Amino acid sequence: MTVVIDYDAGNIKSVEKAMLALGENVTVTRERKDILAADHVILPGVGAFGDAMEKLHKYGLDDTIREVAGRGTPFLGICLGLQLLFESSEESAGVEGLGILPGRIVRLPDDRGLKIPHIGWNSLSYPHTGRLFQGIPEQSYVYFVHSYYLEASEPEIVTATTEYAALIHASVERNNVFACQFHPEKSSGTGLRILKNFLVVKG
Repeated sequence: MTVVIDYDAGNIKSVEKAMLALGENVTVTRERKDILAADHVILPGVGAFGDAMEKLHKYGLDDTIREVAGRGTPFLGICLGLQLLFESSEESAGVEGLGILPGRIVRLPDDRGLKIPHIGWNSLSYPHTGRLFQGIPEQSYVYFVHSYYLEASEPEIVTATTEYAALIHASVERNNVFACQFHPEKSSGTGLRILKNFLVVKG
């Protein structure tokens, strides 16, 4: 069973639909026992970093997420879900992230003549081999919607990058923890293949 964590953030329904399209048994929940019992766990979301962390605290999900990630269960953060896994964000000064992975979230620069937020399709480069991208050619296109991006502290965990006003760390992988700044659930066949690759990862 795959669990999609519900913390009143946007875009959860799209991830659930993508899982169902892949024939996956999926549950949307914030129940600790269900999350800890899952074979795979997904933390999606769109919205503000500070608001999201407040909701994770409110529902006791911050400790549950740290526990399930520490257990070795395959875990995937998507968009805001990626950002929350890191230590801090310029969007919400003074708010601590989950700190599961080292790095910070910074605002896309406004001085490059590009529209912010970044909305649209961009191609991926692979600085390191990532299990999410098995069978997916480099320069494949995926869909982004964001104003902030990841600067990972450990370059070796970065498995995909793209260029938009800055070099964006678009996907990371460390042990059982995976994350994408882009939206695989909105990235057509390429995105479904990424999600399928995640689902075959063993805990």
